This record gives sequence, structure tokens and C-alpha cells, in this order.
Amino acid sequence: MTMNTTLPTAGKSRLSLFGGLHKQREIGLIVIIALIFVVMSFTSPYFLTWANMKAMLLSFSIEGIVVIGMTILLIVGGIDLSVGAVVCLSMVVAGQLFLSGIDPWLASLGGIVAAALVGLLMGLTVTKIGLSHFIASLAAMVIVRGLCMIITQGTPLSLFTLPASFKFLGQGALWGIPFVIILFFVLVALFDFLLRKATLFRKVFYTGSNERAAAYSGININRIKLWVTVLTSTLAGVAGIIYMARLGSATPTFGVGMELNVIAAAVIGGASLKGGTGSILGAVLGVALLSIVTSSLILINVSVYWQDLIKGLILLAAVSIDHLLNKYRAA
Repeated sequence: MTMNTTLPTAGKSRLSLFGGLHKQREIGLIVIIALIFVVMSFTSPYFLTWANMKAMLLSFSIEGIVVIGMTILLIVGGIDLSVGAVVCLSMVVAGQLFLSGIDPWLASLGGIVAAALVGLLMGLTVTKIGLSHFIASLAAMVIVRGLCMIITQGTPLSLFTLPASFKFLGQGALWGIPFVIILFFVLVALFDFLLRKATLFRKVFYTGSNERAAAYSGININRIKLWVTVLTSTLAGVAGIIYMARLGSATPTFGVGMELNVIAAAVIGGASLKGGTGSILGAVLGVALLSIVTSSLILINVSVYWQDLIKGLILLAAVSIDHLLNKYRAA
């Protein structure tokens, strides 16, 4: 017996409607970014230099890998507050394994597996026990932070002996472009394609848009939620390894507050906190906007205390827009 995985007509119309809204959000972000570029080109002579452009790209490329996973999870209707802690866990597990004599590439695989296991445990508590992603990831964040402290005994791991071939992940360049930036855009292109074209990823939208309708259509919504949660943690683990290669160290407090930046970028890019809508391109534009705003504030000598306030206001505006769009959908 074959199951019908076609979304009901009402669900299709909603996805079509919000696909249009997404394009408008993305265009709006592009316009805002372009305006900032124009203004900053007159405000600071250093803004349009290659050194500053490269610094901005580097600042969001690794974190942007985490944003990709968060965006997909938001689309399915979940959220992950533990990504910053999972990035740190991947670093300290891989770092500790390397210091114990294991090849850095195998040690990195161990770090990524540890990150994926955190996602698996969170996914099981959501799908089997029935906890919300918010509660499950909040608990995971605290537990994982504790694990990082236990593994390192609260002391940063110095990994200056990492081989140059491994450090290339975070410090190397191809054709004058940092390898991290190239890797980021490859992952963006891959997941953007999958999210738009692959049947499995389209089920993510269906699940987030209307769980009941998706279940009636034969979609195993618990399975979808589980693998998306694992994917989010795995991508956070990959980002952790790149950070380790870039910094040459693993600090047990690394990534504190990263989850807020990642969620902010995804929501600014159009991912709904209620699920069912989002895009990788929008998320990239969101994380780029935050990076450009931060760089601009630094160049015009705005106090670091004001920077947090301004970024918080941007997040508030994005969440408010998301809320209004959800009200429009419900009307």
C-alpha cells in the first residue's frame, strides 16, 4: 500500500503564499544591505576594502554553518538553544582526543559524532517523551556545558601542535580566498538546493506548516523531527572543528551566546518561530546583515555596549515582523 505524501490543497496554498513572502523578505534584506554599503562607503574609507570584506565574510562563515541547521530546524517547527554548547563540545572532545595521541582527523570525527549524539538524544526526548524542542535543547545546553567543563577541568586546551594540513581547514586559502568561506558557500548551495528540490526536505516544510495534515498524508513527522534535530547538532559539530582548526585551541566556555546570534540570523532571514517557512538564502542574508552591522558599528567607533543594544533591537524587529506575518497567515 502506497502512502499519499501530497500536501492537502490548503497546505499547498500556504506554502505558495509564504514562498512569495520569502522572496519579498530576501529582496528587502538585499536592499537594506545595499543601503548600508552605500552609507558606510561614505562614512568610513576602510569599509569597502578587501581586508574588511574578508574579515566580515570570515566572521559569519563558520557561524553561518550553524545557521543553516537552525533554519531547517525552525522550518520544521523546532528550535535549538544548545548549538553554542554543542560547538564547544565538538571542539573539546576533538581537542582532548588529539592530545591523547589520536590523529586529528579521527579526533575531529569523534567530536562531530559527539555533537550528533547530543542531537539524537534531544530528538528522542522530543519524539518519544513529547518534550518541546525549547525545553529539550535548554536542558541539553546546560548538560553539554557541564560536560565541556568536566572534559577540560575548566582549563582551555592548547592545540598549537595541530599539523598544518589540519589547520588549513580554518586558516588556509584557495586562490586567495579563505577556505572557510568557500566551504560555507558550498554548504549553502547544497542545502539550498536540497531544501528547494529534494522530496525529503520538502517534507520538512509540510511538517512545520501543518503537522496534522502532514501525518494524514503519510509523512512520519517524528522521523522528520528527529533527523532534522540530529542534522542541526551535526552541523554545529562541524563548525566546532573548523573553529578549533582556526583558533588552535579549545576553550570550555566557547560559543556562549552563539545560539542567540544564530536564531536571530535565521529569523531575520525569514524563518518563522512557528514553523513552516524559511530559506537558506534568507538565513545567509540574515547572518550577513548582522555581521555588516557589527563591522559598521566598530568602524564608526560605537561602544560595544551599544552594539548589543542595536543588535537586540534588530532581533526584536525581526520577531515582530514574524509575528505579524503569522497573524496574516491565520486571518
